Order: sequence, then C-alpha cells, then structure tokens
Amino acid sequence: MLLIKAIIRPEKAPEVLSELCDAGFPAVTKFDVVGRGKQRGVKVGEIFYDEIPKQMLLIVVKDEYKDDIIKIITRSAKTGNKGAFGDGKIFVTPVEEVYTISSGTNEL
Repeated sequence: MLLIKAIIRPEKAPEVLSELCDAGFPAVTKFDVVGRGKQRGVKVGEIFYDEIPKQMLLIVVKDEYKDDIIKIITRSAKTGNKGAFGDGKIFVTPVEEVYTISSGTNEL
C-alpha cells in the first residue's frame, strides 16, 4: 500500500475531492497547512507572504491505484491548462502497516 500526500491550493480542494470520490476513492484525510515552495513565498505590493495557505490531502491506496490517483489530483488541482507556480506537490511513500482501531485488525 502507498500513502499519497498532496499539497494543493485551498480553492482547488473541493474539485479534487469531488473527482477522487467520483473515481471511487472517497477515503481522504484533509487538513489546512501553511508553507512555501522554492520561490520562498510571495510578494504582493509591499507585503511579503512567507507562509502560503494550502491544504494537504492524505490518501492510502493499493499500489495499483497510484497512477490513477496522481492523474486525478494533477488534472483537477492544476491552475488553468498549463498550471502555475504554487499549484502544489504530490509525495508517495510506502505504508508498512495499517490497523483498524475499532477491530484492531491489520488491513494488509
């Protein structure tokens, strides 16, 4: 199994979540985060914003669904046709164990 972490623009989260659900991937954890990319923040006029609001989505899936999930997130989180700086990042890491709290069973 894999853990897919997607950091996206907050205004794109509803579209991404809807697309994931429509594709059969309704199980997502979402939370607000702040950070910056290699551009080190944004300057608007005289104000410099060091921490940019984003949302992080966490999705645990079987390995064979990785490419589908990445395509869905990339397509629905992209700004415009070409995308833009600040659209986000996707990280994929292996999951070694998963337990259901209510039953205590191992899911793998």
